[in-house]
Amino acid sequence: MKKDMKLCVSLDLESSSENLELVEKIKDFDVWLKVGFRTYLRDGKKFLEDIKNINPNFKIFLDLKLYDIPNTMADAAEDISKFGLVDMFNVHASAGKFAMQTVINRIKDIPNRPLVLAVTALTSFDNDSFKEIYGENIDKKAREFAKNTFEAGLDGVVCSAFESLDIKENTSNDFITLCPGIRPFGEDSGDQKRVADISFSKENLVNFIVVGRPIYKSENPRAVVQKILNNL
Repeated sequence: MKKDMKLCVSLDLESSSENLELVEKIKDFDVWLKVGFRTYLRDGKKFLEDIKNINPNFKIFLDLKLYDIPNTMADAAEDISKFGLVDMFNVHASAGKFAMQTVINRIKDIPNRPLVLAVTALTSFDNDSFKEIYGENIDKKAREFAKNTFEAGLDGVVCSAFESLDIKENTSNDFITLCPGIRPFGEDSGDQKRVADISFSKENLVNFIVVGRPIYKSENPRAVVQKILNNL
């Protein structure tokens, strides 16, 4: 069954106050909010609480890409899950199937546990730079990582829109694909290499599109969010 595609807005601004100002502007929309590495290191758990104080219905994706030895990953996953503030977080698929199983086994009985995704190939990679590190083409390795993630019992993967359909065909239509590097209407790609627009994402059955700069760099972020939602 095809699920509606959701918008996840990146909170990547230079200060907590700027991020919260953006959250205030879009507080009436049914969107997810992505809290990344920089923002969480700087502003911590309190920032998550501040988001929920603005609108408790906001869903939060904590994008920390956990990658360590299995028990350390599971310890972190347990703490994140027990916050009661995070609706989805991620790990690196390259940590291995056992590490992913360790994470999901640790949190599976926590009430209303967050969704757990695994990163396949960062969208900042092109094929050549990816192959230097992983020794395979992106398509092949992303598929392999996704299969491992699926078999480990996680909820989905972080991938580019270009891999989404292939991943679903090799796992399940219900397996979540969350895709960063989305330029909704063909905006500049910045430091992202594998970017797609809304139309392409729809065709490839993406579940979550992550949009940052086109929203927070706009003079009217609210209007951009509304335009994106209209097109979803």
